[in-house]
Amino acid sequence: MLRVGYIGLGIMGKSIARNILKAGFPVVVHNRSQAAVDELVTEGAVKAASPAEVARQVDLVFTNLPDSPDVEKVVLGENGIIEGAHPGLILIDNSTIKPAVSRKIATALAEKGVSCLDAPVSGGDIGARDGTLTIMVGGPADALETALPVLSVTGKTITHIGDSGTGQIAKAANQIMVAAQMVAMAELLVFAQKAGADPERVISAIKGGAAQCWTLDVKPPRIFAGNRNPGFKASMQSKDLNIVMETAREYGIPLPSAAVDAQLYSTMLQNGWGALDNSGVLNVLEWMANTSIEEQAVDALKPRS
Repeated sequence: MLRVGYIGLGIMGKSIARNILKAGFPVVVHNRSQAAVDELVTEGAVKAASPAEVARQVDLVFTNLPDSPDVEKVVLGENGIIEGAHPGLILIDNSTIKPAVSRKIATALAEKGVSCLDAPVSGGDIGARDGTLTIMVGGPADALETALPVLSVTGKTITHIGDSGTGQIAKAANQIMVAAQMVAMAELLVFAQKAGADPERVISAIKGGAAQCWTLDVKPPRIFAGNRNPGFKASMQSKDLNIVMETAREYGIPLPSAAVDAQLYSTMLQNGWGALDNSGVLNVLEWMANTSIEEQAVDALKPRS
């Protein structure tokens, strides 16, 4: 039985760690905020005081952290995973970070006999809870084969993309499409509203045709109910689009549509809407068009200090 560590117990990480625990794997957990740690400990997990302490006790150590500097600090910093590293350990990073940082970490840990898999996920809080995430993996194929019994309880689609960093490239590509769908949905809702059609009926009419996508299947019921609470925070979507644009500049790739989407999400943050769901980019379009899709959302349109 593989021993598993999980570091980073946010909206996604806690659910992923819980699913690993429910599958019967011994799990050691660490998180900056202790409430999530205590919750999982009551369910059978073991608490560790530092990332290094987690690494010493396990065969696989997962990280799920907000951004590239956070992963670098937890892996390579003081009391980091590298200080508890041992030959044969596999690091699996579920975070979404810069491909270049994944490659830097893989190179550093290889000197300690540690294999690295950059394994960002897609599917939101629902996919994390249900164990149905899509997982994009970069790194050694043999390490993925070893980790597969654990990954299989967290996701239903696991694809090996290639060498270290390619999982993050796939996730960046995923976020280009996610942002485009969220912005397109916001635009069509505002278009329908301002032009005199019921947005809810418009969604019902088009989601079974050529416009069908995950976003139209999942997000509208929450929007029409006035619920813009996060499954995936707009601030994280903005961060991911920044990764997309930085990587595009590094390789000289023109991404005109993604650049506009990045600006719209930046506007969300500037207006204090970063803690809303990423579908809350609708706020920006409503604000610009001086309209609201439903009465319950009026307060959400007020910029926050």
